[in-house]
Formats: sequence, structure tokens, C-alpha cells
Amino acid sequence: MIRGERRRGLIMFKNLIKRLQNLLQNLHSRLPDLNAVEFEEVEESGIVPDDVKEGHFAIVAGKNEERAQRFVVELGLLKHPAFLRLLELAEEEYGFEHKGALALPCRPDELQNILQQIM
Repeated sequence: MIRGERRRGLIMFKNLIKRLQNLLQNLHSRLPDLNAVEFEEVEESGIVPDDVKEGHFAIVAGKNEERAQRFVVELGLLKHPAFLRLLELAEEEYGFEHKGALALPCRPDELQNILQQIM
């Protein structure tokens, strides 16, 4: 019985990861206005900024360029329910045609509160 539940849980997790990967790829090409924010990002050469370590990714929180703040967070954040809600809001706000960093339509302090809940 436990094996079946574990297998079902792993399948659900795998499907969630696939869905999040698709969402992140589509969001990547959606926010041209936030591309103007001068953050060190991955260049065409594929070089990742020094502050983005393995198992982490960079996101920008903020609805406008002036108040946007960049965060580097662990991949584990992708399974936190509050963060998933922010991803859904980003999908609604920006769709899937974003280029540049993953941008979330929330105040930086909202994301900071989510990060503090996890720790």
C-alpha cells in the first residue's frame, strides 16, 4: 500500500516539475519591460552569474523596473504552495512569451515573506 502511494506521489511530483519547467520556459519570453532592468544575467555564452550557485535560480520580484529586486533562491522553492501561486499570477499577468529573468508580479517584501516562511 505504501509503495503505491509513494509511486503515485513521485508521478505527481514528476508531472509538477514538467509543468513548472514549461511555465518557466514560457515566462522566460514574456516580460520585455523587465529586460531593461540591468541585472547580471546569463549571457548567450551560457555563463551563469557567480551568485547563482548550483541548485539555485534568479528571479525578479516587482511590478515595475524601479522597485524590482533580484533574488537568488534554491530550486526547492518551486514546490512551495505560496511560490506556486506567484507563478500562476505571473502566468496570468505576463503569459508565456517572456525573455530574460523569471519575473514575479509581486512586491519584493511579499517574496521575502515567503522565503522567511520556508527557512
